[in-house]
This record gives sequence, C-alpha cells and structure tokens, in this order.
Amino acid sequence: MLKISPQFTPELDPGYVPAVLWNRAYRELTTTAPDRRAFALAVVRADGEASVWKGEVLPANHPQAALTFRYVERLLKFLLWQRGGCRVRVAGAPEVAAHLQSVYSTTGARAFDHRFMGDEVYGQPFSVEACAWADLPVEQPVGLAVGRHRDGCRIGFDLGGSFRKVAALIDGEVVFSESTAWDPYFQADPAYHIEGVEDSLRRAAAHLPRVDAIGGSAAGVYVNNEVRIASLFRGVSREGFEASIRRMFFDLQERWGGIPFEVVNDGEVTALSGSISLGDNAVLGVSMGTSMAGGYVTPAGGITPWLNELAFAPVDYAEDAPIDEWSGDRGCGVQYFSQQGIDRLAAKAGIHFPDDQPLAERLIVVQASMAAGEERALAIYETLGTLLGYAIAHYADFYELRNVLLLGGVTAGAGGEVMVNQAIEVLRGEFPELAQRVHLSLPAEKDKRHGQAVAAASLPALNPVSAAANLASC
Repeated sequence: MLKISPQFTPELDPGYVPAVLWNRAYRELTTTAPDRRAFALAVVRADGEASVWKGEVLPANHPQAALTFRYVERLLKFLLWQRGGCRVRVAGAPEVAAHLQSVYSTTGARAFDHRFMGDEVYGQPFSVEACAWADLPVEQPVGLAVGRHRDGCRIGFDLGGSFRKVAALIDGEVVFSESTAWDPYFQADPAYHIEGVEDSLRRAAAHLPRVDAIGGSAAGVYVNNEVRIASLFRGVSREGFEASIRRMFFDLQERWGGIPFEVVNDGEVTALSGSISLGDNAVLGVSMGTSMAGGYVTPAGGITPWLNELAFAPVDYAEDAPIDEWSGDRGCGVQYFSQQGIDRLAAKAGIHFPDDQPLAERLIVVQASMAAGEERALAIYETLGTLLGYAIAHYADFYELRNVLLLGGVTAGAGGEVMVNQAIEVLRGEFPELAQRVHLSLPAEKDKRHGQAVAAASLPALNPVSAAANLASC
C-alpha cells in the first residue's frame, strides 16, 4: 500500500484517490531507494513522431516493487490518451516492459487500448517492447500553427452529443449563430449525421454573400480530416462507417466546391477558443458535456498532433473507482467531468431520476436544484470542484500550463462557479505554487453561445487563388 493524505475530501466521493498525490508519493518513495533506476517510456505514432517520458522507478528487488507496475501502467495509460501512439518502447526496467506487454495485449486488461491505439486510430499493430537507452526514439518539438484566420466569409461548426452549433462570420465578425438539438449517438443511418451537418452549413451560408472556408470541431479522433473513431457515430455499423462516415468531411468539402475545409477534435478547438478569448497561450481547454473533451494550445500558440482525449486518462487510482462502460477501465476522467459524473454524484446526493430520463435532462434538473439553493445540488458541485482541483494538478504534470478554460453544459449556471471556486481552493491549499501560475476560468457569455464554432471557423487558411479573387471582389 502507498499512503497518501489529501487535505480535501470530496463529500460525495470520499474514496477518491487523486492520481497526482499517488504518483508523487511513489516518486518520494523512489528517492529514498539507493538502487533506484532511471526509466523511460516512449510512445510513437504511426508517422514516427515520438513522445518520451523520463523518470525513475524502484529497484526490482524493493519490498514495494509491485507499486511500480501500478505506477507505470497508469502512466502509460495517461500518455497514450494524451499524446497518442501505437508503438511503446520501455527502457530501464525489463520486468516492467514484460508487465506492460501482458496488460496492453489482446487478452490483457487494456485490450481496448491495444485495439483502439493500434488498428482503429493509427492503422498499425499496437506493440510494447523493451529497448536500450540508446535505442529510444528522439522526441521532436510539437506545435502546429493552425487556426486564428479571420479573413473572408467563413462557416464554423461544432458537433456535440446533444447539440450541433454553427456560426457564420465575415472577416472575423459573427453575423449568425445557431444551436440545433440532435441525438447522434445511436443513429444507425449515416445520412442522419451527414445531412444534419449539411443542414447547419446551409443555414449559416444563407447569411453570407459567399462561403470561402469551412472549419469544424467534433468529439472523436480526426486525422487529416478523416474520422478515425468517434462516439458520435457509435450507432453506425462498421460497414456504414467505412462506406459513409470515415470520409464524410471530404464528401462535404466536395459538395461545397472544394473550398478549404478543416475538421479537428473538439478539445483542440476548445483550447484554441480559450486562447483567442484570453489573449494568452499555454491553455488547457476542458469541455464537460455529454462526454469530456480536452485540448491544448502550446506556450508558442500552436496546437499539437496529440490526442488529448482526457476522457480516458485516469485521474482516480481507487481500486473501486467507477468503470467507463466503453473502455472498461476505472477512474478515467469521463466518469467525473461530464453529464455521467453529474448523474453519478446525484445518486449519492439522494437525487433520483426516472430510468429512461436522458442524462442531458438530468443535468437540467440538477442545475435547477442548484439555482433553487438546494444543499444536495451544492454538494454535487463542491464535490466536482474538489475532484477537478486534484485533476488539474495531475494534468499540470503532463502539460505546461498558464491557463485552464472550463466549459460545457456541466459548467453552466451557479454550479459552474461553485465548482471552479472549489477547485481553486484545492490548488491553493494543496499546490500553492501551481495556484499562483495557473489561471482557471469559465468562458465569457458570448463564447458560451458560439465560441467553439467561431474558433473552428478560423481553422482553414484561404488558398492564395481564392483569397486574391475574394479581395478583387470587395
């Protein structure tokens, strides 16, 4: 066992074991071991780009050496979902490499991650191998200069699990925005998704003299505009996905005459929107809605080729932490910072719902209870704030941060402010240095309405020919 002593106990989730404190306790234990070993994990994407984490682990013969397996397995899980990769290289501890090979295999506890990171995202077999230090891949600087384009007549869209949002802009000024309810998760017909997006684009285009570029964000993994995997399309059969969904944005681009058309993960646009709004970089955007999305703007102002899928990155090391029904893993962010998290805590607070009531409607009930000043609802948001404070400290071990922007339906209303204030209290009490350099905020009201879609509209650059033609027509 590894003893930790959090200063703050979440009222409705007292068994929560903050990953950041567990990891720090392990590292402190390691510093007292005279034979501690240098250790490295490299995760390599299909294009050969690598991310390398370096640290230390206990010696193999240490009385508490079993803790190393827990430490490194959770570390690898976080790195895979933060940075992405289909090849893992392990240096400095061959027995740890063997353990990871077993766990992240087709028959291991992380079989979902093996399949997802291999065949479904990167299209290559997933592998874990021990290697010598000299054979570790070299990490390259990250940061893609994407977005922040304001010129021309643009459409931006944002596809969520409950709403699809769209905005029309002329030279950066919003002339139209709209939010349309939809229910994509269990729709089997690909046309539901494709024509839904097309409908939003057409409605936005009606407010523009022409359309020069379209940018979009959506929950899921997108590589060069291709849909690799996304919960939005979970109801579509494999055959339907391959035939109609995988390249749906290429098909939509063709419908719109081949104009510049860029789609990225909604978390990246969350962070980009925050960076634009705040006028600063080093931004982690965390969207808490139907699911949980994350995105990151580097200190230099670029976005990364990483996955940043914090929904599946572990934040709770409790042995009985809630299980994510999709990946089968425990303690991942989606079970805390989403509508699912609200629903889970509501049950503990004594707020019960009809079995057939959708999560989005349950959230509305909790928000109404919070607005009415009910103690049960207050306990939910204070608990979320405590969980969030520890999670942000955990994220800061993996991201260089100056800003954390929190948005999504879970953060709306008085409950969002309670949650943020409680998270700040946790940071001040438990991580004072971090509290001084990282600013937590909710989006401005205008950004809540259409900030995501506006930021998405800025993604594509106009090609020189069309840009010149547009200038000549002005």
